[in-house]
Amino acid sequence: MKNLKLIALLVIPVLFSTACDNDDAPVNEEEVITTVRVTLVGGGQTIILESRDLDGDGPNAPVLTPIGGATLVAGTTYTGTTTFLNELESPAEDITVEVQEEGVEHQVFYQLQSTLGTITYNPTDVDANGKPIGLSFNLVAGNSGSTGTLIVTLRHLPNKTASGVSGGDITNAGGSTDAAVTFSVAVN
Repeated sequence: MKNLKLIALLVIPVLFSTACDNDDAPVNEEEVITTVRVTLVGGGQTIILESRDLDGDGPNAPVLTPIGGATLVAGTTYTGTTTFLNELESPAEDITVEVQEEGVEHQVFYQLQSTLGTITYNPTDVDANGKPIGLSFNLVAGNSGSTGTLIVTLRHLPNKTASGVSGGDITNAGGSTDAAVTFSVAVN
C-alpha cells in the first residue's frame, strides 16, 4: 500500500506538469480593435464614419461619429476604405496592416439595404489566393429619401470559397468576428 501511495505521489505531479506545459504551443494573439473607420470619397464629399470603443467590452457604448450617421447623395459613386485601429496602444496600432498581411485569414463584409445602395469590392484588394480582403470598395448610393444602416464586419478565418462569400455575402462565411459595427445612413 505504501508503494501505491508513493507511486501516486510521483505520477500525479508529472501528469499535471505535462498537461500545463504549453511553451511549445504557437500563440495566436487576437487583434485588439478599438476603432473602425470607414472613409467614403465621392461627389465632392469626404465622409468619415467612425466607431470608437476605448473600453472594449466595458460598460461604455462605442462612440459613433458623425452623430446621426452619414448622408449620401443619390446615384453618387463613393470610393471606400476601412481601417482598424488599436488606440489602447500609444501611438495607436494600425491593425489594418495586419489584416492586409494576413489577407487569406481575413475578410471585411458590408451589409447595406438595397434601397441605400450597392457595395462591390475593389478588384485589386485581394489575398494571395485572389479572394477579396475587402478593405477597399465602391459604394453606389441608392434611392433619395432612403434611411437604414451599414454594418461593417471583419471576419477571421472565413470560408472564402463558400457560396456568395467572394461577392461579399456574409451568410456562408463562417469564421469568427474580430469587429462588427453598425452605422446609420441616409440618402438624399
